[in-house]
Amino acid sequence: MRAISWAPALCAAVMGLASIGQSAEPTVLFDGKSLDQFDVIGCEAVVQDGSILIKAGNGLVQTKKQYSDYVLECEWKTLHADNWDSGIYFLYKEKPAGAPWPKQYQVNLRKGMEGDLVGSDKGKNPVKVDAHEWNKFELTIRGGTASLKVNGKPAWKVEGLEAGKGFIALQAEVPGGGQFLFRNVKITELAP
Repeated sequence: MRAISWAPALCAAVMGLASIGQSAEPTVLFDGKSLDQFDVIGCEAVVQDGSILIKAGNGLVQTKKQYSDYVLECEWKTLHADNWDSGIYFLYKEKPAGAPWPKQYQVNLRKGMEGDLVGSDKGKNPVKVDAHEWNKFELTIRGGTASLKVNGKPAWKVEGLEAGKGFIALQAEVPGGGQFLFRNVKITELAP
């Protein structure tokens, strides 16, 4: 009787299928010490006590690299007493000339809209936040679908976004929305 020789190939195929959708280890975008992974555009941002302090201006703290499918995690809180406003932009190719921010897509950090996807009726956050305490966002982008967890709880899932690579940025809107802190910013790139 002949030994079965297809077993190694079958095992390799099964292992390949098992790895589809798995992700790599997280990459730390902000290590609490430097802004080396970002370009600061049109605003002032500094490292303060292990956090990114959006200190002044209207602009972006933008990743140097563009990303497609990923899980972005970060913690945030406002320092403004009232009417705070900031956001997290994703999947944009460039900031339009003469404008401080891109047109889309943005997870809002405006008072009363924290966690909402700007411009989307389906992207409304029902999870409670305390803007003066640390809150955690976990934004997952896969193809044309985005979903958000707020403080570990599912908030929304929106399909039909423009897929592809794009920058990620923390928004500075200090004159109108006050200063914000961000920390524990990391990204896990997802396998296609």
